[in-house]
Amino acid sequence: MKNFIKTFSALAAIAIVAFGFPAMAQEQQMQYFRPNNGNGINMFETTKSDTTSFKKMKVFVGGNFEQEFQGLRDQNTAISVIKTVGIAPNPVAKGNINSLTPLTNGFDLAMANLNIDAQLDDGVRVSLSLYLSARHHEETWVKGGYIQFDKLLFLHSKLIDTLMNNFTIKIGQFDVDYGDQHFQRSDGGNTIYNPFVENYIMDEFATELGGELYYHQKSGFFAMAGVTNGELDPTALAPVKTDSTTMKTNAYDAAFHAKIGYDKQLSKDFRLRLSASMYEDQSSNSNTLFGGDRTGSHYYGIMSNQTTASGTVLSNANDYNPFSGRVNPGFSEEVNAYMFNLLLKYKGLQFFGTYESANGRAITEKTTRNASQYAADLIYRIKAGSENFWIGGRYNSMTAAIVGNTGNITVNREAASIGWFLTKNIMLKVEYVNQTYGGYNNTNILNGGKFEGYVAEASIAF
Repeated sequence: MKNFIKTFSALAAIAIVAFGFPAMAQEQQMQYFRPNNGNGINMFETTKSDTTSFKKMKVFVGGNFEQEFQGLRDQNTAISVIKTVGIAPNPVAKGNINSLTPLTNGFDLAMANLNIDAQLDDGVRVSLSLYLSARHHEETWVKGGYIQFDKLLFLHSKLIDTLMNNFTIKIGQFDVDYGDQHFQRSDGGNTIYNPFVENYIMDEFATELGGELYYHQKSGFFAMAGVTNGELDPTALAPVKTDSTTMKTNAYDAAFHAKIGYDKQLSKDFRLRLSASMYEDQSSNSNTLFGGDRTGSHYYGIMSNQTTASGTVLSNANDYNPFSGRVNPGFSEEVNAYMFNLLLKYKGLQFFGTYESANGRAITEKTTRNASQYAADLIYRIKAGSENFWIGGRYNSMTAAIVGNTGNITVNREAASIGWFLTKNIMLKVEYVNQTYGGYNNTNILNGGKFEGYVAEASIAF
């Protein structure tokens, strides 16, 4: 509760300061911009619709805040494994590392984000995002920032002006546009776009340094090509590790990603979006495509035992196992990933589907491993015009070969949610979730694992 009060007070102060600037509360005056509230739902890449005229530089300060109440319970069938520290003849037993930490109903640590966007010139926008408080990092961290060009009028070229009617350029440290799911996921305190509490089991999200070039057609066709450094934490230090496959000193190659698709409101009531994406990094210092989230899971403490921490028992349960409920296949050296997404929306009924296939390895591995997942979300938004109530269901399943396990593992999740937008800036939702783990060795804490229960969440975005 102390963290709740501190975070809410900080955001309230930010809001008061923000409203002192004339343009900050006017989201419709930002060009080529995804609204930070419920109006941004089902928006993906920003479009080329120039609905706002530029008059002068404007700054928009916004924030996200969420608070959860959790009622989850977990279980497993892993055999007892006693962890000891010290050396013979006097090792000290630290307990069974495969026993699960008991859970109770209660409030989780509140998360909050700070967003600063500025319209610098006609068709030129800059964005900066910070995590003020998160499960994985309670202190403030910069998520990233980028500049987006939808016009290049300062070049004074009619040819370029014509080309920019269809192109968008994005440069900086940003959320890599691989797949469509990352536009709908929960991101720390920003949960306003997600009709569920958590993200996919295999959560593809990474902020990397690079650039993206988008092409849009009025017909609905779009394409994107991007290149990044393939790193969450860039470094200028020379590599020293040896790649187990090439037996050469590791190289920090560029990572490439691309997307192609079709997105069209075919009639007043029906929208179709279909996209295919790829991401490729052949050599990396530490690629984090499936582990780049610095905020953490929204299922707290499940399937965890603190004594598995190296050396000692951690005292901060929020930092320990911050990604509980997710599975990272561990492709830190090499990764090749492909995702296909389908959105069908007829009036208030919406289907969002995902299929993903990936392979990769760590630097100590000689061969690649495979991982795949699929997900289906069915949402019905009630009340024509506003669609401010919804009910939804999700099925998510992933299969992967992981290091140290005899065979492939499979994790399945069923989730149901019900939610209400009190206003476009205030959202309440409750999710019931049931997740099971299969194929893990009996010495793994996730052997026979299962958790289920509910999570209630309140979210504010401005």
